[in-house]
Amino acid sequence: MSTYVYGITASTHPSLPEGMGGVGDPPRPVRILREGELAAVVSDAPEGLRPKRKDLLAHQNVLGETGAAGCVLPMRFGIVAPDDRAVTGVLAERAEHYRERLRALDGRVEYNVKANHVEEAVLHHVMAENAEIRALAEANRKAGGGSYEDKIRLGEMVAGAVQAREAEDAAALRRVLEPATEAVSTGPESTGWLANMSFLVDRASAERFLAAVEQARRDLPHLEVRVNGPLPPYSFVEPGPAEPAATAAGGAGTGAG
Repeated sequence: MSTYVYGITASTHPSLPEGMGGVGDPPRPVRILREGELAAVVSDAPEGLRPKRKDLLAHQNVLGETGAAGCVLPMRFGIVAPDDRAVTGVLAERAEHYRERLRALDGRVEYNVKANHVEEAVLHHVMAENAEIRALAEANRKAGGGSYEDKIRLGEMVAGAVQAREAEDAAALRRVLEPATEAVSTGPESTGWLANMSFLVDRASAERFLAAVEQARRDLPHLEVRVNGPLPPYSFVEPGPAEPAATAAGGAGTGAG
């Protein structure tokens, strides 16, 4: 029977609530595998696991319950090992790494921040800052809209200026937020977001970080800033040596969302 891995914690971590269910239909019972000073939170892996909402929520719930009682290194959804012995073997092989990560992430949570432009606001900035764009836009207006070529040229100039502004605004957002955090991880680029960053925050300092987010919204009103958290520190487990030698079911996404 394959083994589904939710996270890694210390062997001294308090026991989970009795009867906790994990992924699968019906939910597979969650259990603990111990190896030396470490433990893995696991269950049997259901066949044909896919990132359905019910199972994503079950994965997050197990990590939430585990994290409420102590530090846990969260695995992303869909990590499946061949069997229990493979999991404990990785715990033994990577023990030093896991112990270091547990110490580093104890009492820490992750906040994911995404941002994009408010279209009208950023266009106003671009027009205000670029005399050439303003001049061409005015010329086109006086010409009753301008020629097809002039319209294309204006559109290209505006698009280029907005694109350049994206990188500047992502850097500006990071500068405002980073002082209130302990580490930053840049997420994959995705359509519609000019910034996708995860921040490691001391749980006791979360209010300071959220205040920095509000400051960023005031300082950068042409940005729409979205925050998701607190989350288990998915982005700071360091994938590679930190994740068991296992397969990711169905190409599932990250828990950070």
